[in-house]
Amino acid sequence: MAEASNTGGNMIGRIPVRNLWLLMLYASELTRFRDRMNILLESDSEDLPDMVAELLARAVDYRLNRNLTHDYRERSAVLTRVRGRIDLLRTEANQLLTKGEVACRFHELSIDTPRNRFVRAALERMAQFVRSRDLARRSRSLASSLTQLGVRGGRPTRAELALEQFGRNNSEDRFMMALAQLAFDLALPTESAGLTPMVSPEREEQWVRRLFEKAVLGFAQVEFEPLGWKVSGGGQLNWQISSATDGLAAILPKMVTDILLIPPSGGRQLIVDTKFTSIYAANRYGSDRLKSQYIYQIYTYVRSREGASEYVADGMLLHPAVDEFVFEHAVIQGHTLSFATINLSASSSKIREELRCVLARSGTAQSEHRPALGVT
Repeated sequence: MAEASNTGGNMIGRIPVRNLWLLMLYASELTRFRDRMNILLESDSEDLPDMVAELLARAVDYRLNRNLTHDYRERSAVLTRVRGRIDLLRTEANQLLTKGEVACRFHELSIDTPRNRFVRAALERMAQFVRSRDLARRSRSLASSLTQLGVRGGRPTRAELALEQFGRNNSEDRFMMALAQLAFDLALPTESAGLTPMVSPEREEQWVRRLFEKAVLGFAQVEFEPLGWKVSGGGQLNWQISSATDGLAAILPKMVTDILLIPPSGGRQLIVDTKFTSIYAANRYGSDRLKSQYIYQIYTYVRSREGASEYVADGMLLHPAVDEFVFEHAVIQGHTLSFATINLSASSSKIREELRCVLARSGTAQSEHRPALGVT
């Protein structure tokens, strides 16, 4: 079992923790705030937790100076007058009317909301996680201020957070919540003693596969949308069916793309399918080959777009790798299929460079040369 701590220099499996942090950054809701996200991208990845904690502290300070968001929450209490709805069962069971009391259920405007409790919990977590003692002290102080103001409940559940809704005037709250969520995420890859233990990515393949997919999508949105590209994720493709039996629709698998990119010049769209597995499969003779089932999958994806879109579709299989960079492509029946890896053991800047290169080159779909990138 690998060890990891808040230094960022340790490994989870064969991947440096700092690079998992980079993936978490691109997979986070902070991609909605690109101008502020640039501060984190420009910093050293090993300092990312401290930078997130600093931005979170600033965001909480800003909200404290302008009053935290209040919301209504349901309460039940025994009162001497009716408020809201009467809890008949409780009132009768305890014979409260004989005492001049009544059990009521009512809504009360409160500062002790799920979003405020989540932010306070994030501050408390980062106080134990960051390297800077001053920043840890500041985080604890802000968490204490929230408690004194009335934010006293425990960390909310996912179900409670899922009910949180943000209006047009809640952009600062949304930013603060995105930082709080990222703060918890950054603390996850720890296998040494701590508050949030997690097994290594080899045993959490589904988690890290989803993280890789979301990170690539977030990277494309941050890097390419400002340049005029259209970027979307989780789109469904339709089978080009001319006729079928009545029962086929119920049993035919759905095709869902991980990422779809359309360059500003139009003409060709790129379907990206991320795989958190090795790009190669050894055959019976011991040599490495691309995995045929993945090739069939991406080939089906691009062919399904024929006649369904004004754009010609190209496809790319994108895999993570360690100490290896692969970028191969071929034109098959008019569609460019690319096969690429991203070296997750490289530096953060190199990872971004490789992602930028393979997505842009595959997006134009006409490059005859492999990018001049090496392994660091």
